Amino acid sequence: MTDMENPAPGSSDNSTLDIDAILKVLPHRFPMLLVDRVTELIRTKRIVALKNVTVNEPFFVGHFPDHPIMPGVLVVEAMAQAGGVLLLTEFPDRADKLLLFTGIERARFRRPVRPGDQLRIEVDVLAWRGTAGRMQGKAFVGEKLACEAIVTCRLLDSRAKAPAGNDSSAGSS
Repeated sequence: MTDMENPAPGSSDNSTLDIDAILKVLPHRFPMLLVDRVTELIRTKRIVALKNVTVNEPFFVGHFPDHPIMPGVLVVEAMAQAGGVLLLTEFPDRADKLLLFTGIERARFRRPVRPGDQLRIEVDVLAWRGTAGRMQGKAFVGEKLACEAIVTCRLLDSRAKAPAGNDSSAGSS
């Protein structure tokens, strides 16, 4: 279906990625990795990814103990990570890149996401100019829209470099 010039190593074909291939593209790890599988990838245009939401997610301990709901901001983060997979696959030197989430617009939360749900995350690129991007994300549970937002991002040259203005002595953790 697609012709990925720089697919993540270990991808089984040109339009799907398993968790091993995703781990080779994204820097995120447990508990912040929110993409389990890519089921469709159209280079520089679109990605469809899955997140299996289990009761073992650490955020359910406090959100909320007797009524577990996935925080909406994490649903939006899952969209941003799916978009990151899509855009980072374009760079053979992706190990030296860091894609930062820089904005959220028009976020709407339509239904709660609960343990046992599978999120289908669809992200379409609205604009990509090499170092900055804008994407429309939608997250579905079954056929029902759970969340939608426009996310923006910026590509930095190296994962080793901290963004300008980030002073690690200022108490960040």
